[in-house]
Amino acid sequence: MTSSATTRRVSTAVDGDVWRITLDRPEAGNAIDLALADALVQALADRPAETRTVLLLGAGPRFCVGGDVQGMAAAQDAPGFIGALAERWHDAIRAVITCPVPVVAGVQGAVAGAGVGLVGACDLVVAARSTKFRPAYGAIGLSPDGGSSWALARTLGAPRALELMLTNGTLSAADAHLFGLVGRLVDDEELTAAATALAAQVAAGPVRAMVRTRGLVRRAATTTLDTQLDEEARLIVESAADPESVEGITAFVAKRPADFRAAR
Repeated sequence: MTSSATTRRVSTAVDGDVWRITLDRPEAGNAIDLALADALVQALADRPAETRTVLLLGAGPRFCVGGDVQGMAAAQDAPGFIGALAERWHDAIRAVITCPVPVVAGVQGAVAGAGVGLVGACDLVVAARSTKFRPAYGAIGLSPDGGSSWALARTLGAPRALELMLTNGTLSAADAHLFGLVGRLVDDEELTAAATALAAQVAAGPVRAMVRTRGLVRRAATTTLDTQLDEEARLIVESAADPESVEGITAFVAKRPADFRAAR
C-alpha cells in the first residue's frame, strides 16, 4: 500500500494499482448519512488515474446497515431529510455504476437497506459466509431506495424479491450466492485477503474491455437480441482499436502473458 487518506466517514488508499475505499463509520455499522454519501461520491471522483480497479470495503464487523435511522428519527422534517439523503445516496450509486474501472466489493456481517443497493451496483462481490442480507425498509415503514429494489429484482426475480422485501426477510450469504447477488463466498477470516486478491487480479486485466463487457451484461436484460448484437459488434470494434487488444493478440501469438497495464 503506497499512500492513504481519511475523510469524514470514508478512508481511501492506493494499494498498487487498486483504489481502496473503506466505509469508515464502524461504530454505527457504516450507516449511511449525508456525510458518508458525500464522502463516497468524493472518494470515487478522487480515484487516481493510474489505478485500475476500485475495491470497496466496510470497516468493522458490518459492511453497511443501510440508512441512518437515528438521523431520520431526530430530523424535524423527516420526509425532507430522507429525500435529501436518498438523492445524495443515488449519486453515489450512479458513481459506482459508471465508474471508469471495475468495482470489486468485499462484504461481511450485515448488508441491509441501501447497503443492498450498493452491493448490487458493484461489478464483482465477495461475501463472507456469515453475511446476512436484509431489505430492512419494511421494518420502519419505508419503501426501498438506493437501487435495492433493482438489485434484488434483477438477481432474485420478482417473486423472490417481493417475498424478501414484503416480509422483511433475511437472505443468507449462501442464498445470495446461489441467486447471483454475490459472485464468490469465502470464510469470514479470509474476506479482506480474498477481495484484495480479486481486485488485484482484475487490475491486471484489460480493464477498458471489462467496462465495455459490464455495460453489455447490464443492458442484456432490458434489450432485444438484435439490439444486443448491434452493441456487441460496435463495442468489439472499439475494443479492437484499443491498445489492450493489440497487446492481447500480440501476446497470444507470441505465447507470452499479456501486459495490459502497459497498454495505454
